[in-house]
Amino acid sequence: MTTEETPHTTEPAGPTGPTGLSRHVQRLLARLRAFDARRPWAWDTTVTLLWTTAALVDASGGWRTIARVPTVPVWLVVVLSVAFALPLYWRRRHPLAVLAVMACAALVSDVSGAFLQAGYLQMIPVFHLALTRPPRALLWALALILPPLVTGAVRYPQDSWDQRVVPTLWAYALVALLGIAVRSRKDYTAGLVDRARRLEIERDQEVRLAAAAERTRIAREMHDIIGHNLSVITGLADGGRYAAAKNPERAAQALDAIGTTSREALGELRRLLGVLRDDGPEAARTPQPTLADLNTLITGVRKAGLPVRIDVHDDPSAQPLPPGAQLTVYRVVQEALTNTLKHAGAGAQARILLTYTPKDTRVEITDTGKAATGGGQGPGHGQGLTGMRERAALYDGTLETGPLPTGGWRVMLRLPREDSPS
Repeated sequence: MTTEETPHTTEPAGPTGPTGLSRHVQRLLARLRAFDARRPWAWDTTVTLLWTTAALVDASGGWRTIARVPTVPVWLVVVLSVAFALPLYWRRRHPLAVLAVMACAALVSDVSGAFLQAGYLQMIPVFHLALTRPPRALLWALALILPPLVTGAVRYPQDSWDQRVVPTLWAYALVALLGIAVRSRKDYTAGLVDRARRLEIERDQEVRLAAAAERTRIAREMHDIIGHNLSVITGLADGGRYAAAKNPERAAQALDAIGTTSREALGELRRLLGVLRDDGPEAARTPQPTLADLNTLITGVRKAGLPVRIDVHDDPSAQPLPPGAQLTVYRVVQEALTNTLKHAGAGAQARILLTYTPKDTRVEITDTGKAATGGGQGPGHGQGLTGMRERAALYDGTLETGPLPTGGWRVMLRLPREDSPS
């Protein structure tokens, strides 16, 4: 005889399991809280009528089971029962005032010997005091509850005087602790919601700042690309026009250079604008200009008619610059040469001095243009200077510009090494 064992499988709790039931209860409680927030009078009225009915039922005769004086007039018992129950309607708005009214009814109840069980309704405003008021309000509540208890215990002593006082004090302590616990949980939840809201605001601010920084970066890049290449193209076109009559071969070379420069400019613009598109992988594969591209930049400027000399003083102990710093040097040189092309005038020359040291990298661009115009690089001449200074500031660098005593203009960029003090 063989016994087949059926494997036991546990299915995840569904809509009818514990998890689903918990979700239903939470949704129901959320709806009840929302309804109470919209119509608080409905719940206050329901609670008041419920306890008023219970108090009046007790006043019909049940109160005599614990009364010390069963002959207390019924009308007084009814009045005291109503005095205990009706103020509950205002318990959430004025809990201390409600407790004061109920304490007066409790004092009459204990003095008369009725000892109405409705006196325990005082714990409801005590709960609301612990839930919504400062802790010192609980001391006032205790001060209101104690006199009727002590009076009843002294006036109608039992086997031990504390049989009347201690149970009520225990009820007071438990209800106060419950209110404090609920309040702490609400404060914790509110704190979490507030923290989440602050984090969301901070994230929105970070996104806006990042977007603004990106717009500024793109505007700066487009200014450098378009401004420089158009200046080179303009110089080539002017040279080609003058050479067309005397040297057609030089004019053809100028046109070829214009075509090359235009294509390079379009390629850089496509790379830059491709960053703005989600489907621009080609832009991500195109590298940014580095110091290795300076010779290409200078060659284009020379073709546009500006003689440029470059001197490099290299310290063997100096480490190569990071790509971002190399781009900054490249763009500053590009902007300075562009301004010289546009404003220095005929016959001007430019010189670039690039110096590497263990502490910093320095780039000095000078020209022999008209001192009065300063190569067009002085304050108030567009966004060129602003863009150069912003690039230098990204790497804790400094940028100095100004006319030379002998005529011409000077741009000096200093970028400190990352591992040395600036």
